[in-house]
Amino acid sequence: MRTDFDPAAMSRNEFYKLLTAVVVPRPIAWVSTTSADGTHNLAPHSFFTIASVAPPVVQFSSVGRKDTLRNIEATGEFVVNLAVEESFEQINDTGTDFPHGVSEFEAAGIEVEQSLRVKPPRVAGSPVALECEVHSTLGIGDSTVVFGRVVHAAVSPDVLVDGHPEISRLRPLSRLGKDEWGTVGGVREISRIRHADWRGPAGAR
Repeated sequence: MRTDFDPAAMSRNEFYKLLTAVVVPRPIAWVSTTSADGTHNLAPHSFFTIASVAPPVVQFSSVGRKDTLRNIEATGEFVVNLAVEESFEQINDTGTDFPHGVSEFEAAGIEVEQSLRVKPPRVAGSPVALECEVHSTLGIGDSTVVFGRVVHAAVSPDVLVDGHPEISRLRPLSRLGKDEWGTVGGVREISRIRHADWRGPAGAR
């Protein structure tokens, strides 16, 4: 037996709470932008993933029309900064609904770092920054999906092992349901099985 939930019979917020509690964990795009008048903005967005590898494109959804989306539409640029454990409270601070025109960098006391290829700054304390130019946007209901072509990736050597990012050093945060956040916890490894090596379902071996 299962409990059935009908989106058509529920309010937007009720089904939002259900979706965000079961689609977990969700990576966090800590997105920095710059307005047309030069104000730097920073906000976390937890509807975030990779859209394409060639070309390299990442995507996130803006739920509603926020400064992040307005700035991206005005300038065509943004930076995705990795949201890490040690910045937990600062990331939460930047989710505050500050009035339009207020810089979250300044309000939350977050140090900026100049980007190489785009105007919006990076978060100096974040170990990874993906500098992006807008590829396209797609409006779906009350949200807008933003696709950004990654034109430069800047990674701190502190999180690299043999030139590759190491999860135990990255220590990314994720969003769960309600006001819950997740950390990496235990990590399991398993290699993809080639058909030539297939020995039947795991449960039957």
